[in-house]
Amino acid sequence: MGSLEVKSIIEPHDQSTSTSASTNRNMLSMKQFSENCDKKQLWCKVITSLKIALFSNKINLLIPFGPLAMLVDTLTGNHGWVFFLSLLGIIPLAERLGWATEQLAFYTGPTVGGLLNATFGNATELIISMYAMKHGMLRVVQQSLLGSILSNMLLVLGCAFFCGGIFLPKKEQVFDKSNAVMSSGLLLMAVMGLLFPAVLHFTHTELHFGKSELALSRFSSCVMLIAYGAYLFFQLTTQKNSYSPITEEDSPKEDNSDDDDEESPDISKYECVIWLSILTLFISILSEYLVNTIEGASVAMNIPIAFISVILLPIVGNAAEHASAIMFAMKDKLDISLGVAIGSSTQISMFAIPFCVVVGWIMGRPLDLNFQLFETATLFITVLVVAFMLQDGTSNYFKGVMLVFCYLIVAASFFVHIDPLSIQDKP
Repeated sequence: MGSLEVKSIIEPHDQSTSTSASTNRNMLSMKQFSENCDKKQLWCKVITSLKIALFSNKINLLIPFGPLAMLVDTLTGNHGWVFFLSLLGIIPLAERLGWATEQLAFYTGPTVGGLLNATFGNATELIISMYAMKHGMLRVVQQSLLGSILSNMLLVLGCAFFCGGIFLPKKEQVFDKSNAVMSSGLLLMAVMGLLFPAVLHFTHTELHFGKSELALSRFSSCVMLIAYGAYLFFQLTTQKNSYSPITEEDSPKEDNSDDDDEESPDISKYECVIWLSILTLFISILSEYLVNTIEGASVAMNIPIAFISVILLPIVGNAAEHASAIMFAMKDKLDISLGVAIGSSTQISMFAIPFCVVVGWIMGRPLDLNFQLFETATLFITVLVVAFMLQDGTSNYFKGVMLVFCYLIVAASFFVHIDPLSIQDKP
């Protein structure tokens, strides 16, 4: 009897133990299954994001030229080819940087989105400028930033006006004159900041020769940075819809069609931030190869450094602005096109240039706002031409043609211009 009782006590205990063991195994298998599902979903998201970012645009076919430039530099050291391949490799990266910024703008609203577009659209120029300053090539810094302003104001805006006028031939495109006038005023203020150090230098009226010009440049740069900060505060608080097309309020029919064609983001907010970081890193790497080979490429291709700095580098850096400004103009959203093109020029003149002067001050580089007489006169005439084009608040394809032709004249001028200060001695 005793053994039967012990048996009856042990058997339920064994059954409960086996039941709990099977339950644990089931829980472990369910956990492993859920982990495998999570991993599969994560890999699916990564693959989808890679497909959208790298294979959704034909211009991405130029991406392999970046690694090819590094390979050619390692094997041959031919500066001409390395410069050319780096230039081609940066074009799709700059365009994708603009794309990632546009995706992020879906989550931030039109005003912040427009400012983000202008900011990251100029990231390529700033990165190139930092590497050039690091290598003591101060004229390349000045000329590349100047060229970016000229490219945005003449080439990018001209192409936007032209494509918008051709694509919508029976409709007069309009934009907000108040924003255009305010941007023109800021650009004229930037011209003033660049003009006075140049006049001081060429009239030999410095109080302390060789020092007053640099001191004035640094003071003016600080003032310009404060003015740009005030402009940003004004844009974000007062001008709520400064990047919204004014034509949307005028015709309800167009509003309905715009709602039907309303776009949605292709990737999530966190993916936008990740892609912005990755693209900025790769642009930084290629920019170093680009800057290191500018002088050698100038000799190999028999092209003046001034032409490379003012024309070639900005065209590459402005690929994102160029594409987005034309796209918005063809959709009859000319205010956004102006926000990208003129907003980018304003940011470079009022933020990027003075920021580089201040960074040079910190690094011990004597970078000033004296861009020399030829470059300053070119910028002054360009700002006047664009201000006159924007004063009536309308655009057409002929205005675009005139702006593009003006850019061709500027490009030809720098091709025949010899700048004795282009190559600086590296300290």
